[in-house]
Amino acid sequence: MKKIIIAASVLTACVAFANPYAKCAGCHGANGEKVALGKSKVIKDMTKADFVAALKGYQDGSYGGPMKGLMKGQVKGMDEATMNAIADKIAK
Repeated sequence: MKKIIIAASVLTACVAFANPYAKCAGCHGANGEKVALGKSKVIKDMTKADFVAALKGYQDGSYGGPMKGLMKGQVKGMDEATMNAIADKIAK
């Protein structure tokens, strides 16, 4: 059982590393079209600049509403190049 859990964790990490948007899509939808957990903005409607600013704000704690704590963990360690790559994929 431990081997299965470890293998699943490694596979998930590899997918997330290869596609940084993968961990976003689970809540926000494949195209950023969902209101994540019924509380977020629809990120496909955000400008790239606003999207990147939001991610940076989640990192430093200056942005966010009810899901601020959850999002801080999601963007922890994310560099600006990754933020911009995700913005290019999903935001306006």
